Amino acid sequence: MSWWTRPAPPDARRWVVLDVEASGLDPRRDRLLAIGAVAVCPAAEAPRILLADSLEVVLRQPEAPADKANVLVHGVGVGAQRAGMAPAQALEAFERWVGSAPVLAYHAGYDRTLIDRAMRATLGRRLARPWLDLAALLALLHPQQGERALDDWLAHYGLRCAARHRAAADALVTAELLLRLWPVLRARRLGTDWAALAQAAGALRWLRV
Repeated sequence: MSWWTRPAPPDARRWVVLDVEASGLDPRRDRLLAIGAVAVCPAAEAPRILLADSLEVVLRQPEAPADKANVLVHGVGVGAQRAGMAPAQALEAFERWVGSAPVLAYHAGYDRTLIDRAMRATLGRRLARPWLDLAALLALLHPQQGERALDDWLAHYGLRCAARHRAAADALVTAELLLRLWPVLRARRLGTDWAALAQAAGALRWLRV
């Protein structure tokens, strides 16, 4: 399968919320270190996070960086990087786990670029799934707020992250944030309609799939 293969229609019964950790802030240059993700069941009346349906992988790095400041940010230490899964194995496991589910992340362009770069380098293809940016969705629902950081939205909705800047913990709290938006999404008849959500948030304009 080539990296530009168009994705199949998204699974309406299971969405994936993810977060990544990287060696730096430039997704076109820095390396993907880890992926944390959790599935969400987008049932119209009772959406829920599927804690048993989650994934966390650390990609083995050939040369773990000695940048202690960077390690303190993402928490993936030198030992963990050297002991991680082989990149191809880790990304294949991630791809299988995602399956036919659409993918959601906060500032999804960053996560998507890192994952697609790593997959093309190791597997010769990208993750052929539709993506949605939760930041764009929040901007749609709160047009008066403007661009805000994830921490600002967590405070706004009274959410706390168990271990900020750790992929698995950030993915979980992002999923919790999505569920906090559900009453408004349902009122706008957008709750379980992925295509309508993506179009309304403007995601398809700059995260084309």
